[in-house]
Amino acid sequence: MPQRKREKGARLEVILLAGPALLVFLAFVIFPVLMAAYYGFFSWQGYGPPTDFVGLKNYLTILQDPLFHDALAHNGFILVFSLVLQGPIAVLLALLLNRRMRGQSLIRVLIFVPYVISEVVVGTGWSLMLQTNGALNAMLTNMGLGFLATDWLSDPGIAIWTLMAIITWKYIGFAVILFLAGLQGIPEELHEAAAIDGASYWQIQWRITLPLLAPTLRIWAFLSIIGSLQLFDLVYIIWGQYIASTAGTSTMATYMVSEGRNAGNYGYGNAVAVVLFLISLVVALIYQRAVLRRDTDGALTGAPTSRKRSRHPVDPQPTTPELEKELVR
Repeated sequence: MPQRKREKGARLEVILLAGPALLVFLAFVIFPVLMAAYYGFFSWQGYGPPTDFVGLKNYLTILQDPLFHDALAHNGFILVFSLVLQGPIAVLLALLLNRRMRGQSLIRVLIFVPYVISEVVVGTGWSLMLQTNGALNAMLTNMGLGFLATDWLSDPGIAIWTLMAIITWKYIGFAVILFLAGLQGIPEELHEAAAIDGASYWQIQWRITLPLLAPTLRIWAFLSIIGSLQLFDLVYIIWGQYIASTAGTSTMATYMVSEGRNAGNYGYGNAVAVVLFLISLVVALIYQRAVLRRDTDGALTGAPTSRKRSRHPVDPQPTTPELEKELVR
């Protein structure tokens, strides 16, 4: 009976602690997604009850629209090059800042500052500097490099790379701080032992540091992937709702706003939101199963084993000289 009371008390404690968070999750995540899926079946102007039922027409239009295909391709480009550019640069900076050096704290702050600046401020500042008559082209002209001045924002062949440079500058600080935290958890004794065995600095980093930093790298990659799929604010602020598609920097989120809210077709915009949610969900589940599963499995398999061993302790057996030798071995 006391055991049942303890179990009921534990369940009640879980409900009391997790209940509010679960209610918030249902109210602000699950319910809006369900409502968006519902409105996606209508041609709705955003006011009054939806009555013009169109079925799967909105979803079929999304899948057939070349503008959505372009936006999806841009998201894929941003996803891949965010990992390719930010990852190695952030690892190198983290390794550099993990060593004792003068001004280490100041450099860390300067690298992390862009991440905490508002996207509105970042987008407005970069859009002003990168205009045809902006600060960057003026600086290149004054330095005698006027031949490098170009239209950084409107040229379809350059605009996507301009966006990648801004994204890298903005978010690399988060990756550096995350990797620094991971490096702090690696025992220094491993590096010292490898150095004593004759390993060079880069061999130590490749054979010891990076494998032990792998869980942190996988978490950062997951956050970067989801952020790349949902990128909206910087593109919308710098390129606007119409220029982004012609400049080749549109994303699924900007497509959703331009073709949904700004076009007065909220039903279509909700359908795009559902498609964006499903794409992000599928990518997250695939990544979870293929990459993050090794970390979660390692964390979950230890607990049951320890409980099982604690429930069935091994009775102490009298030792003999032969057993003592085996134990020593």
